[in-house]
Amino acid sequence: MDKRSVYADYNATTPLRDEVKAAMIEDLDIYGNASSMHASGRQARARVEEARQAVGALLGAPGQDIIFTSGGSESNNTVFETMRSLAGGTGGKPQGRGEFITTAIEHPCVLNSAKYCESLGFRVSFIPVDGYGKISMDAFKAALSDKTLLVSVMTANNEIGTVQDIKEISRLAKEAGAWMHTDAVQAVGKIPVNVLDLGVDYLTMSCHKIYGPKGIGALYVKKGAPLLPLIHGGHQEDGLRAGTYNNIGILGFGKAAELAARDLKEYAERTSSLRDRLKKGLLAEIPSIKFNGHPVDTLPNTLNVSFPGAEGEAILLSMDIMGIEASTGSACASGSLEPSHVLMALGVGPELAHGSIRFSLGLGTSAEDIDYIIGTLPPIIARLRAMSTLKPSGTAV
Repeated sequence: MDKRSVYADYNATTPLRDEVKAAMIEDLDIYGNASSMHASGRQARARVEEARQAVGALLGAPGQDIIFTSGGSESNNTVFETMRSLAGGTGGKPQGRGEFITTAIEHPCVLNSAKYCESLGFRVSFIPVDGYGKISMDAFKAALSDKTLLVSVMTANNEIGTVQDIKEISRLAKEAGAWMHTDAVQAVGKIPVNVLDLGVDYLTMSCHKIYGPKGIGALYVKKGAPLLPLIHGGHQEDGLRAGTYNNIGILGFGKAAELAARDLKEYAERTSSLRDRLKKGLLAEIPSIKFNGHPVDTLPNTLNVSFPGAEGEAILLSMDIMGIEASTGSACASGSLEPSHVLMALGVGPELAHGSIRFSLGLGTSAEDIDYIIGTLPPIIARLRAMSTLKPSGTAV
């Protein structure tokens, strides 16, 4: 089999779509500051507002409820810092509502925001998940109280693809009088996400996950929900997020959102078919493997696989030599020698967690790419297992 180049790490980031790139190049000539009142400034501002409407439309939200940020991490931090400030500031035990609820499998920017609140004296409940990555609803209900200030649960997990029942979680949070936030960075553009249907107060998204530029994201804030600026300065975004408008990034965001909304159904059908082809092929060619995540409630493009008896980084490097680019988990956690906190929360165990690979497919993935992975990976796993003192046992799950 001839070597080819296969990118299977779309959950880490996506390439610019041609239409997005063209729109950004066109905007290079619109150099005015979108906060200026003169003609050049008004022209730039008009483009910003057009993009805001497009991003809102992708979420089923009014454009005025969209605040542009630098990305998912900033958006998530803004929500947590708002709630921390509302609950009592910098230390001591808050009075009244001041408790946070999140899950054990959140993205590091949510987990670390929650842990920071915890270090300041706030009570934080990290809800466990079952073996498929679904949160324990019993534990969630038990954690809810009249002191719960914020519930933050990601819509879809970046490592295993499991999709949570955000609508029901939000309903329960509202019944308890809490604000509801969801990190939907991995969900938007892959599955239908409508903020009005979900009933959330805050939703986070990031442009580089939907074939747009890096360094630009958005936070949906429901009308009436509190929000305090994380970045202080000028009057941009109605005083809620200071800083000169990133015109080129925002315009690219608008175009990417427009295309994602248009192609959502086709994208889901195509990537899920390719994912199923990959799953079936790996099952047929490699013994004793385990698939992680929910078999039904999952992103259409994501497949997380554990290979007992083989180490994840060795698999990754061996695939890279053969032109296949994938991931051992979240790109934001790369460089850490610790096993994936997501897989550990599922009860996978350190050995399997260290031997897991995330394949995430996208617009550029072809059937030939999938077949190349299926043809290339078995001898890699066989070689690494032969070198290992840990021998696989059991059957595929």
